[in-house]
Amino acid sequence: MRFKFPLMAIGLEGAMIVLFHLYVQYEKDQNISQQLNTTRPTKMDSFLPLYPLFQDVHVMIFVGFGFLMTFLKKYGFSSVGINLLIASLGLQWGTIAQGLLHSHGQKFHIGIKEMINADFSTASVLISFGAVLGKTSPIQMLIMTILEIAVFAGNEFLVGEIFMASDIGASMTIHAFGAYFGLAVAGVLYRSGLREGHKNEESVYHSDLFAMIGTLFLWIFWPSFNSAIAEPGDHQYRAIVNTYFSLAACALTAYAVSSLVMHRGKLEMVHIQNATLAGGVAVGTCADMDIQPYIAMIIGSTAGLISVLGYKFLTPFFASTLKIHDTCGVHNLHGLPGVIGGLASIVAIAVGVSNVSTVAMQAAALGSSIGTAIVGGLFTGLILKIPFWEQPLDQYCYDDSVYWEVPRWREHDFHFHEHEDHKQLELEA
Repeated sequence: MRFKFPLMAIGLEGAMIVLFHLYVQYEKDQNISQQLNTTRPTKMDSFLPLYPLFQDVHVMIFVGFGFLMTFLKKYGFSSVGINLLIASLGLQWGTIAQGLLHSHGQKFHIGIKEMINADFSTASVLISFGAVLGKTSPIQMLIMTILEIAVFAGNEFLVGEIFMASDIGASMTIHAFGAYFGLAVAGVLYRSGLREGHKNEESVYHSDLFAMIGTLFLWIFWPSFNSAIAEPGDHQYRAIVNTYFSLAACALTAYAVSSLVMHRGKLEMVHIQNATLAGGVAVGTCADMDIQPYIAMIIGSTAGLISVLGYKFLTPFFASTLKIHDTCGVHNLHGLPGVIGGLASIVAIAVGVSNVSTVAMQAAALGSSIGTAIVGGLFTGLILKIPFWEQPLDQYCYDDSVYWEVPRWREHDFHFHEHEDHKQLELEA
């Protein structure tokens, strides 16, 4: 780690600086307008009005996603810290990868939408990170960030520019893509030694509370995520309203179904941390369409139902039968709701609610997002499986101390030893 990780990180940053020097420049529309003595609207005119939405998305990326993954009792440093590492590299590489595709290899300007889209590309990697959380090294995550964003940018260009499909909240291109990419990587990196579980793969009271902080940040800001790049006016208004009510309906349904499927009707914190967000994912593709709020609520309720059932039944099935160990259950929060979002948009277009795309193009976009994710994930998994990237041994998975300096005594260690001492005193008595 002492040499491999610093060299790779510095090398990648050096490459980013060179690429930015060659291809990235400030937005110049405002200067052009002044030279032409015209008052026509420019891209710069939308920068500050959209900046609050960018801030909301930024908070989701760095705070929401980071803290959502802090549920593991000994992996909080890595959950938040590697999240920051991935996002810092991802937003730079996402800017380049998407910018070059959309500018056809020419120099391009940076505006607020380019910054938002860079964060979006990073979100796909953070979703995939959840599937392999605790089982990979920082070096592996740097490699996955570079490879996944390259595939993501290609699929996003295909969906938006070739298929001309509508996916304003990116249910298909971010959530479904990120989930199935991560599942494919997790499948390739499957560890038979962890088949019976791991002593560190559990939460404690305070770690679940920290994860709930991430949930609340994501839940509150999700309307901004789905509306950030929507066309100003009615489209942006509908994206905010539809997401707002979809999330509310989803949360109530998730609570109800969690109580229904758990022993003695108790609530399961994993369901509440994750399934309550599924409505934001599922409504994303058709968020700006004229579907009416009650339809958004139906979509959100369906997503909450499917997500809880996924955590209860599908996650164990994937681990035991398909040999895909999904640490955070990203399939239930992002994968299945992302598919629901794609299908909902197909239905909306089929019944004439929206004419921004065609049924065939929406279906092609959904298929492309899942297909490219699986193929890209399998390839990335094979690269990451090379025994050179300082991946942790089975017995050291889900433990920060492998890659971080940690306090000598951690809270759960104290309680554990206190509990053991108490048991010893009882035996002596």
